[in-house]
Amino acid sequence: MRILLASSNEHKRHEISQLFSPHEIVLPKDLGLSFDCEENGETFLDNAMIKANALYDVAKDMGLPVLADDSGLVVPALPGLLGVRTARFGAEDGGPLLSAHEKNQLLLKMMKDFPEEKRKAFFVCAMVLIKDRYTVYCAVEHADGHILHEEVQGNGGFGYDPVFFCNAAGCSMATLPDGGKNLYSHRGRAARSILKMI
Repeated sequence: MRILLASSNEHKRHEISQLFSPHEIVLPKDLGLSFDCEENGETFLDNAMIKANALYDVAKDMGLPVLADDSGLVVPALPGLLGVRTARFGAEDGGPLLSAHEKNQLLLKMMKDFPEEKRKAFFVCAMVLIKDRYTVYCAVEHADGHILHEEVQGNGGFGYDPVFFCNAAGCSMATLPDGGKNLYSHRGRAARSILKMI
């Protein structure tokens, strides 16, 4: 089936397309839809629901299921700085967002003197699929790990992946190939949970 993804991010479309194969993932811009909403929820699931409902309201006449996710990095040693604010980490209120590299460098700088036991971290993904107004599937999954001492360059991943060591994979998330990342990532786990339900 065709699934409408609540995003304009091509990286996310690429990952979700692999996870939901053979279903076709389309973005709002592919269908000429204008979609924007304020993610002001207190949890990842709140934000995923906000995005899914906002896009469903815009596209409901098209009869396509709508998929949304909200994900982020949680670092317990830095309470309140990441989590649902992951995308805005390091940005001044109302100011421009930092690039992924700038965010990673800021995170490494803030944690420079933290011992290993304080470097624990985990990615969280909340995923929502709205089939129709009365059929909604939700999943929340996570991937445990810790923050590295420097960025690790690899061919896979984006965002905070270069500074995140994934415990289950035994390496940086950025060094995993596309298919490998999907086996261990928070988004991969959430997608598999949704696919089981539908």
